[in-house]
Amino acid sequence: MTNLRSRRRGARLGAAVIALALTASACGAEREAADASAPADDATQAVDAATSWGDLESPCGDGDGGGATDQGVEADKITIGYGDDRGFVGAPGLNQEMGETVEALIEWCNDQGGINGRRIIGNRYDAAITNSASVMQRSCQRDFMLVGHGFGYDEAGEQFRVGCELPMVPAFAVGPNTAMGPNKYEPVPLPIDYYNGAMLTALMEVEPAFKTSLGMVGSSSPAVQLGLSRVVKAFGELEMNLKDCGVTIGQEGEANYVPFAQKLKNCDVETLWNTNSPSPIAFGLFEALQRVDADIQYVMETTWYSEMVREWNGQTGAVDGSLIGSMFQPLENADLIPGVQAYVDLVEKAGTTPSLLGMQATSAFLLWATAADACGADLTRDCVMAELDKISDWTGGGLHAPSNPGENMPTTCGMVLRLEGAEYAQVYPEERGEFFCDPETRIELDPASAGVELDENRISKTFAKQ
Repeated sequence: MTNLRSRRRGARLGAAVIALALTASACGAEREAADASAPADDATQAVDAATSWGDLESPCGDGDGGGATDQGVEADKITIGYGDDRGFVGAPGLNQEMGETVEALIEWCNDQGGINGRRIIGNRYDAAITNSASVMQRSCQRDFMLVGHGFGYDEAGEQFRVGCELPMVPAFAVGPNTAMGPNKYEPVPLPIDYYNGAMLTALMEVEPAFKTSLGMVGSSSPAVQLGLSRVVKAFGELEMNLKDCGVTIGQEGEANYVPFAQKLKNCDVETLWNTNSPSPIAFGLFEALQRVDADIQYVMETTWYSEMVREWNGQTGAVDGSLIGSMFQPLENADLIPGVQAYVDLVEKAGTTPSLLGMQATSAFLLWATAADACGADLTRDCVMAELDKISDWTGGGLHAPSNPGENMPTTCGMVLRLEGAEYAQVYPEERGEFFCDPETRIELDPASAGVELDENRISKTFAKQ
């Protein structure tokens, strides 16, 4: 294998690695060769067949297939791996919507003829947070590539992936070395050496106090601390006035959140930034802030666009009025964005729940399939990666802001959503479906702050072959 370009995480924005998951252990399982590619009957094919996904021409269709050109590729089929952390005992079903979405996409693609006539076979894995190393070793033995997956402790499996030169197009990555690993392409890159300041800029347009009077919730979780260190650097570059309120929440939660809430209230800031993903821990803090009657505007990471938050806040109203930055179109814009409507139709037909994570997995699958389709009959890993290198303007058929997976650079666009009760709505830009974009807002970061040394191609040296 010759292509060693680095590819990083399509989702700190979608990692959904809740704080409880970061210290617990569990046993994983995998679904063997989950052939979501079984041929459908003619009626089903008529419903599923498509010529486009939003503004993207469908990469799936009939063809002559080809020979056995690489591992996992035969004359009439392609075997890919995918998966999630659904077996984690601390949060059963964690990120399972990614695996469910890829299953539905495999069926959708095969109903059109597969990739140039080759049927897709899917091996669905369950890393259960702590078992990514064993999953990666298994995938190394049989899969053409990993596609549309996301594992909370992906760093534990990265040395095995690099060792066997297994390419992947994940929905997201978490660990910093995984984030900058070789042969990795993501639909919405967030590399550790650059930050998308457009989303923060858009949030300041909606709430000017986000620039002038800002507090932050800390965490003892190393993963959250890494995210906080990046955003604090971005705050400084954008000359935002961050005040240290001295509040750090334990990664396993607290017995009583009221003292922390009172401390935040007494900090006398007008806005509060929260990097912690939605979880019972975060919910406990915000419910305590509600009880102490803290008058603070909450500003959230994109992970707070979720069904979990929708249901919880619909019952409590604890974070009513919260502003949420996003690089993805909300499901509420499906009536305007055909690509989002296509995603909603896909998962509803499959009997699953639409979600941000599902859209990330969808964009990753479409990205991989587009590159694989371009290779024709001579389908090899090197060819797919060479095609991925060429893709510098990608929206997943309209699912998200324009991104640059080929060069592993973050988008310079964002939008702002507001949460009221159980309802999300786009508030900036005012025209629904539009993103605020500004190339000047891209912020350069020092990868050493994440404990990573990069080579001249921006690839982590940690697991590189000598």
